[in-house]
Amino acid sequence: MKTGVLGGTFDPVHAGHISIAETAAIKLGLDQVILVPAGLPTTRPSQAVTPAEHRLKMLRLAVKDNPRLAVSDIEIKRPGPSYTIDTLRAIHKKQGAADKIYFILGWDSLEQLPQWREPSEIIKLCLLAAVPRPGCRKPDLNALEQKIPGISGRVIFLNEPNIDISATEIRERIRSGETVENLVPGPVADYIKKHKLYTKAGVES
Repeated sequence: MKTGVLGGTFDPVHAGHISIAETAAIKLGLDQVILVPAGLPTTRPSQAVTPAEHRLKMLRLAVKDNPRLAVSDIEIKRPGPSYTIDTLRAIHKKQGAADKIYFILGWDSLEQLPQWREPSEIIKLCLLAAVPRPGCRKPDLNALEQKIPGISGRVIFLNEPNIDISATEIRERIRSGETVENLVPGPVADYIKKHKLYTKAGVES
């Protein structure tokens, strides 16, 4: 079994997230890609984050007709901040030692990996599938090797997709009354409207 893991705040999940998961599945021959929404994101400690129940429901709506994609609430159920190393350990234990895990992340996140919790342990548990991010340069593996010995043999660079969509932009468009129907899956757009998410009168936090 080859399993991909794609984490994030998913606030909200958008077409870029789905494209990354689907492209990685095809390019790497993955049996499944698990999307894992963060409970308490360490990347946005000072910003309000939409309640986890909404982010989880939107993700499930986004993948329900795609048999290759799944959603895990492992980080939402776990108390405290969401750390990748804890999630990978839990998935590795559940999947079994014989399965291969591919952690999917952007080039920008790969560049920052030395600042993550236990990066040397992360690369022992999985291969890193690095996807491009608009405006981000491809990380220098030699430089990363100096900080995380062994990482150069654990990274697979993907050259696509290169989609310029951000959740921040989507939230701002909704606040301004602009449409986002081409940026998020249809059922997610409907859910956002129904629950008035990201509007000034909504329940963003």
